[in-house]
Amino acid sequence: ISSKSKPLQGAVRVPGDKSISHRALMFGLLAKGETIVSGMLEGEDVLCTAEAINSMFVEVVLAPSISKEARAVFSKKPNVRLLLVPSGPRPNAPWSYRTLGGATLRQSFDYRTVNREDLRTTTKLTPSEFQIDDLLFAFTVAKHTKSNAIILAKNGQTLGIGAGQMSRVDAARIAQWKARDAGLDTAGCVVASDAFFPFADGLEVAIESGASAVVQPGGSMRDNEVITAADKAGLAMVFTGIRHFRH
Repeated sequence: ISSKSKPLQGAVRVPGDKSISHRALMFGLLAKGETIVSGMLEGEDVLCTAEAINSMFVEVVLAPSISKEARAVFSKKPNVRLLLVPSGPRPNAPWSYRTLGGATLRQSFDYRTVNREDLRTTTKLTPSEFQIDDLLFAFTVAKHTKSNAIILAKNGQTLGIGAGQMSRVDAARIAQWKARDAGLDTAGCVVASDAFFPFADGLEVAIESGASAVVQPGGSMRDNEVITAADKAGLAMVFTGIRHFRH
């Protein structure tokens, strides 16, 4: 959902493989009034969800598919644009391109998904199963967020997103500020970093936010310093060994 009046801010994890309901959309909107919801809309979900989206100031709706019922709802607002965007890997377009000063960088798309088996606990404290769910969710959001990216999440919902910063500390501060500005409780949240913390300072900002668990790729020359800071604060931290780093 793209809104002209407010920047894209939130995401929500919907467990299971069933259709997304109107309730799930409302839950996602708690992330400061904006949300990304992905999945299949079926039956009554189509109308109630489309109507909920249409009740906001929305200019663009992107989805893998849009039913006739949903089209009819969105047609009530002539300025709403519906865009069909394929989901999942695109075998016919395996490369992404970046240009700078006449030079072109060709790189493969980041299709890698991190699972429980990829997580390696590096602290004295081990994350709970519930925390692992949130850590995987937050790291997935980080994958699709402009680097440097820091994500604060809790209960399957983003609380703050710090994106596109040259400094990882600044990204952490922005995520913290967005959550607090929205009046969201960050106590006990999890934190995801799309690339490793080069110093402990970025983690310390996460600690100030009330984080209870952290996920990051690891691989910094100062990993031990970061792990020590996490242990001192009583945090659980896991390494993925996989860096997303979207530019």
